[in-house]
Amino acid sequence: MASIEKWVTGGLLAGVMALVVATPTAQGATREAKKKADPKAIVVLRNKQHVTVHAARRSASRHAVAFVPAKPSFGQIYGLHSISDSLDLKSGVALVLDQDTNEVLFSKNSEAVLPIASLTKLMTALVVTEANQPLDELITVSQDDIDTEKGSRSRLVVGTQLRREEMLHLALMSSENRAAHALGRYYPGGLDAFVATMNRKAHDLGMNDTHYVEPTGLSSKNQSSAHDLAILVKAAHEHQIIRELSTSQEYSVEIGHRELQFRNTNGLVRSPAWDIGLQKTGYITEAGRCLVMQAKMAGRKLIMVFLDSAGKYSRIGDAERVRRWISQTATRTAPAATEAAPLVPVATELPKLSS
Repeated sequence: MASIEKWVTGGLLAGVMALVVATPTAQGATREAKKKADPKAIVVLRNKQHVTVHAARRSASRHAVAFVPAKPSFGQIYGLHSISDSLDLKSGVALVLDQDTNEVLFSKNSEAVLPIASLTKLMTALVVTEANQPLDELITVSQDDIDTEKGSRSRLVVGTQLRREEMLHLALMSSENRAAHALGRYYPGGLDAFVATMNRKAHDLGMNDTHYVEPTGLSSKNQSSAHDLAILVKAAHEHQIIRELSTSQEYSVEIGHRELQFRNTNGLVRSPAWDIGLQKTGYITEAGRCLVMQAKMAGRKLIMVFLDSAGKYSRIGDAERVRRWISQTATRTAPAATEAAPLVPVATELPKLSS
């Protein structure tokens, strides 16, 4: 990388200086200035050359940055995307099961333990909801809620006051990190007690491959498997407030003298082709693009989990591929649909990842 940048910078600077030296107008101006012994003329010309050289350096720097490779996700590092499946999904991990019968309809690396990004907020919402804290209590965003892990931005500036229900709404619908972190701070016993409760709840639910270190998902140490996340979706779906807030299309809050509009991070909630009962998206580099949903289709209530999707829109594309597949198999008899369910080998040998 250093050699490339040196080559690009050196080449551009050499080209610029060659133009400056070889241009007759510039040479003539220099000679004329020297003849007249006019210091001001010499200074003007040097300033022009100085600006040109600095512009070349800035251009070289921009070109050098373009060569920096993207950081791979944990799933890419462990080769999950090398495993093919019959639906040609772009996610490294996928799981589709019947919510009522727990019948697995589709599985791809469903036991692999990976960072889960903002899917974490689903457990955050579950803990907050089951704590039965007053939903109308005001919560204030503090300096402690600023993201020092990834440096992400937020429109909830320090000092913002919102009701607990509003914070929960923004955390679930638009994945607001400061809202989720503030909810954890306002838990009885503080943030440490909140995270301990998250892990205890995961254990009680039988989510044996899951571990949390904070309530937002910004840390890659928040990890789980598709199997465990399906359990979490099923548990969270039992609470009406989580169903409603997570599938809300948009929401406005008043902050000071301004009204801010927030939208759902999952565009499928606005699609008439979908009947979504609960959803949550997530993304950090280590986790890739993630999505969990509960949705009704073909007369069944299904839970879908997609982890470590490579492209910005590929998790949505994968959900659409599953929906089309379910719709197609629904036209067959029930036994045929069961036999047609593609089950690919799961990556049970993968260890829990750490960062």
